[in-house]
Amino acid sequence: MYEGAVQDLIDELGRLPGVGPKSAQRIAFHLLAADAADVRRLADALTEVKLRVQFCEVCGNVAESERCRICSDPRRGDDVICVVEEPKDVVAIERTREFRGRYHVLGGAINPLDNVGPDDLRISELMTRLADGAVTEVIIATDPNVEGEATATYLSRLIGPMGLTVSRLASGLPVGGDLEYADEVTLGRAFEGRRVVGS
Repeated sequence: MYEGAVQDLIDELGRLPGVGPKSAQRIAFHLLAADAADVRRLADALTEVKLRVQFCEVCGNVAESERCRICSDPRRGDDVICVVEEPKDVVAIERTREFRGRYHVLGGAINPLDNVGPDDLRISELMTRLADGAVTEVIIATDPNVEGEATATYLSRLIGPMGLTVSRLASGLPVGGDLEYADEVTLGRAFEGRRVVGS
Protein backbone atom coordinates (compact mmCIF):
# COMPACT_ATOMS: atom_id res chain seq x y z
CA MET A 1 0.00 0.00 0.00
CA TYR A 2 1.26 3.41 -1.00
CA GLU A 3 0.13 6.85 0.04
CA GLY A 4 -2.34 9.17 -1.61
CA ALA A 5 -2.06 9.82 -5.35
CA VAL A 6 0.22 6.84 -6.04
CA GLN A 7 -2.22 4.36 -4.50
CA ASP A 8 -5.15 6.07 -6.24
CA LEU A 9 -3.37 5.65 -9.58
CA ILE A 10 -2.59 1.98 -8.87
CA ASP A 11 -6.22 1.38 -7.87
CA GLU A 12 -7.56 3.03 -11.04
CA LEU A 13 -5.13 1.15 -13.30
CA GLY A 14 -6.09 -2.09 -11.54
CA ARG A 15 -9.69 -1.58 -12.60
CA LEU A 16 -8.71 -1.91 -16.28
CA PRO A 17 -9.42 -5.30 -17.91
CA GLY A 18 -6.41 -7.59 -17.93
CA VAL A 19 -4.43 -5.43 -15.50
CA GLY A 20 -3.79 -7.14 -12.19
CA PRO A 21 -2.37 -5.55 -9.02
CA LYS A 22 1.29 -6.14 -9.97
CA SER A 23 0.81 -4.83 -13.52
CA ALA A 24 -1.03 -1.78 -12.16
CA GLN A 25 1.88 -1.09 -9.82
CA ARG A 26 4.44 -1.46 -12.64
CA ILE A 27 2.48 0.90 -14.91
CA ALA A 28 2.06 3.43 -12.11
CA PHE A 29 5.79 3.53 -11.38
CA HIS A 30 6.57 3.68 -15.09
CA LEU A 31 4.36 6.76 -15.34
CA LEU A 32 6.03 8.31 -12.28
CA ALA A 33 9.45 7.86 -13.89
CA ALA A 34 8.33 8.98 -17.36
CA ASP A 35 8.87 12.42 -18.79
CA ALA A 36 6.04 14.84 -17.95
CA ALA A 37 5.39 15.45 -21.67
CA ASP A 38 4.85 11.70 -22.27
CA VAL A 39 2.38 11.48 -19.39
CA ARG A 40 0.58 14.59 -20.65
CA ARG A 41 0.24 13.01 -24.13
CA LEU A 42 -1.29 9.90 -22.55
CA ALA A 43 -3.69 12.00 -20.47
CA ASP A 44 -4.63 14.07 -23.53
CA ALA A 45 -5.24 10.92 -25.59
CA LEU A 46 -7.53 9.51 -22.88
CA THR A 47 -9.47 12.78 -22.67
CA GLU A 48 -9.68 13.10 -26.45
CA VAL A 49 -11.00 9.57 -26.98
CA LYS A 50 -13.81 10.20 -24.49
CA LEU A 51 -14.70 13.49 -26.18
CA ARG A 52 -14.50 12.44 -29.84
CA VAL A 53 -15.31 8.73 -30.07
CA GLN A 54 -18.86 7.42 -30.05
CA PHE A 55 -20.65 4.33 -31.28
CA CYS A 56 -21.92 4.11 -34.87
CA GLU A 57 -25.68 4.68 -35.05
CA VAL A 58 -26.03 1.84 -37.58
CA CYS A 59 -23.76 -1.00 -36.45
CA GLY A 60 -22.46 -0.07 -32.99
CA ASN A 61 -18.79 0.04 -34.00
CA VAL A 62 -16.56 2.84 -32.71
CA ALA A 63 -16.72 6.01 -34.79
CA GLU A 64 -15.78 9.67 -34.70
CA SER A 65 -19.02 10.69 -36.41
CA GLU A 66 -22.57 9.31 -36.52
CA ARG A 67 -21.48 6.46 -38.82
CA CYS A 68 -18.29 4.42 -38.75
CA ARG A 69 -16.00 4.19 -41.80
CA ILE A 70 -17.37 0.74 -42.72
CA CYS A 71 -21.03 1.83 -42.69
CA SER A 72 -20.03 4.92 -44.69
CA ASP A 73 -18.18 2.90 -47.35
CA PRO A 74 -20.39 2.53 -50.48
CA ARG A 75 -18.18 -0.32 -51.76
CA ARG A 76 -19.27 -2.65 -48.95
CA GLY A 77 -22.05 -5.15 -49.68
CA ASP A 78 -25.40 -4.67 -47.95
CA ASP A 79 -26.58 -8.27 -48.36
CA VAL A 80 -24.38 -9.86 -45.64
CA ILE A 81 -24.08 -8.78 -42.01
CA CYS A 82 -21.39 -10.18 -39.73
CA VAL A 83 -22.47 -10.12 -36.07
CA VAL A 84 -19.67 -9.70 -33.53
CA GLU A 85 -19.52 -9.10 -29.79
CA GLU A 86 -17.21 -6.08 -29.57
CA PRO A 87 -15.60 -3.44 -31.82
CA LYS A 88 -12.22 -5.16 -31.37
CA ASP A 89 -13.68 -8.16 -33.21
CA VAL A 90 -14.43 -5.97 -36.25
CA VAL A 91 -10.73 -5.08 -36.39
CA ALA A 92 -9.73 -8.75 -36.11
CA ILE A 93 -11.97 -9.74 -39.02
CA GLU A 94 -10.96 -6.74 -41.13
CA ARG A 95 -7.31 -7.83 -40.84
CA THR A 96 -8.18 -11.02 -42.76
CA ARG A 97 -9.45 -9.04 -45.80
CA GLU A 98 -11.94 -11.89 -46.36
CA PHE A 99 -15.16 -10.02 -45.59
CA ARG A 100 -16.61 -7.15 -47.65
CA GLY A 101 -20.08 -6.87 -46.08
CA ARG A 102 -21.40 -4.93 -43.10
CA TYR A 103 -21.07 -5.52 -39.37
CA HIS A 104 -23.30 -5.46 -36.33
CA VAL A 105 -21.67 -5.09 -32.90
CA LEU A 106 -23.76 -6.57 -30.08
CA GLY A 107 -21.85 -4.95 -27.25
CA GLY A 108 -21.16 -8.24 -25.48
CA ALA A 109 -22.52 -11.77 -25.22
CA ILE A 110 -25.31 -13.45 -23.28
CA ASN A 111 -23.91 -14.26 -19.85
CA PRO A 112 -26.42 -15.11 -17.09
CA LEU A 113 -23.65 -15.25 -14.46
CA ASP A 114 -22.93 -11.55 -15.07
CA ASN A 115 -26.63 -10.70 -15.48
CA VAL A 116 -26.23 -10.02 -19.22
CA GLY A 117 -29.31 -11.11 -21.12
CA PRO A 118 -30.53 -10.57 -24.70
CA ASP A 119 -32.16 -7.26 -23.73
CA ASP A 120 -28.76 -5.91 -22.62
CA LEU A 121 -27.29 -6.41 -26.11
CA ARG A 122 -27.99 -4.67 -29.43
CA ILE A 123 -30.18 -7.55 -30.66
CA SER A 124 -33.34 -5.48 -31.26
CA GLU A 125 -31.26 -3.10 -33.42
CA LEU A 126 -30.04 -6.11 -35.42
CA MET A 127 -33.61 -7.33 -35.97
CA THR A 128 -34.58 -3.84 -37.19
CA ARG A 129 -31.72 -3.92 -39.71
CA LEU A 130 -32.80 -7.34 -40.97
CA ALA A 131 -36.45 -6.32 -41.40
CA ASP A 132 -35.90 -4.24 -44.57
CA GLY A 133 -35.19 -7.32 -46.72
CA ALA A 134 -31.80 -6.21 -48.08
CA VAL A 135 -29.85 -8.79 -46.05
CA THR A 136 -29.69 -12.39 -47.30
CA GLU A 137 -27.08 -13.84 -44.91
CA VAL A 138 -26.12 -13.28 -41.28
CA ILE A 139 -22.70 -14.54 -40.22
CA ILE A 140 -22.50 -15.07 -36.47
CA ALA A 141 -18.91 -14.38 -35.40
CA THR A 142 -19.22 -14.45 -31.63
CA ASP A 143 -16.32 -15.77 -29.58
CA PRO A 144 -15.98 -19.58 -29.49
CA ASN A 145 -16.61 -19.83 -25.75
CA VAL A 146 -19.69 -20.70 -23.66
CA GLU A 147 -21.12 -17.17 -23.77
CA GLY A 148 -20.43 -16.77 -27.49
CA GLU A 149 -22.03 -20.13 -28.29
CA ALA A 150 -25.10 -19.27 -26.20
CA THR A 151 -25.42 -15.97 -28.04
CA ALA A 152 -24.98 -17.67 -31.43
CA THR A 153 -27.65 -20.24 -30.61
CA TYR A 154 -30.06 -17.55 -29.43
CA LEU A 155 -29.50 -15.46 -32.57
CA SER A 156 -29.84 -18.41 -34.95
CA ARG A 157 -33.19 -19.35 -33.41
CA LEU A 158 -34.36 -15.75 -33.59
CA ILE A 159 -33.22 -15.13 -37.19
CA GLY A 160 -33.96 -18.60 -38.63
CA PRO A 161 -37.71 -18.06 -39.15
CA MET A 162 -36.98 -14.93 -41.24
CA GLY A 163 -35.79 -17.14 -44.12
CA LEU A 164 -32.24 -15.76 -44.09
CA THR A 165 -29.11 -17.89 -44.30
CA VAL A 166 -27.52 -18.00 -40.85
CA SER A 167 -23.90 -19.15 -40.72
CA ARG A 168 -21.29 -19.46 -38.00
CA LEU A 169 -17.52 -19.17 -38.32
CA ALA A 170 -15.99 -22.59 -38.92
CA SER A 171 -13.38 -24.52 -36.98
CA GLY A 172 -9.90 -23.17 -36.79
CA LEU A 173 -10.64 -20.92 -33.86
CA PRO A 174 -9.76 -22.39 -30.46
CA VAL A 175 -12.66 -23.10 -28.13
CA GLY A 176 -12.51 -20.80 -25.12
CA GLY A 177 -10.47 -18.20 -27.03
CA ASP A 178 -11.20 -14.67 -28.21
CA LEU A 179 -11.31 -13.49 -31.83
CA GLU A 180 -9.03 -10.62 -30.85
CA TYR A 181 -6.10 -13.02 -30.29
CA ALA A 182 -6.53 -15.20 -33.38
CA ASP A 183 -3.92 -14.78 -36.11
CA GLU A 184 -4.99 -13.61 -39.58
CA VAL A 185 -4.49 -17.01 -41.27
CA THR A 186 -6.55 -18.94 -38.71
CA LEU A 187 -9.31 -16.35 -38.70
CA GLY A 188 -9.29 -16.16 -42.51
CA ARG A 189 -9.68 -19.95 -42.83
CA ALA A 190 -12.45 -19.94 -40.26
CA PHE A 191 -14.22 -17.26 -42.28
CA GLU A 192 -13.87 -19.18 -45.56
CA GLY A 193 -15.15 -22.39 -43.97
CA ARG A 194 -18.12 -20.96 -42.08
CA ARG A 195 -21.13 -23.27 -41.84
CA VAL A 196 -24.88 -22.80 -41.90
CA VAL A 197 -26.49 -23.05 -38.46
CA GLY A 198 -29.30 -25.63 -38.39
CA SER A 199 -32.81 -24.53 -37.49
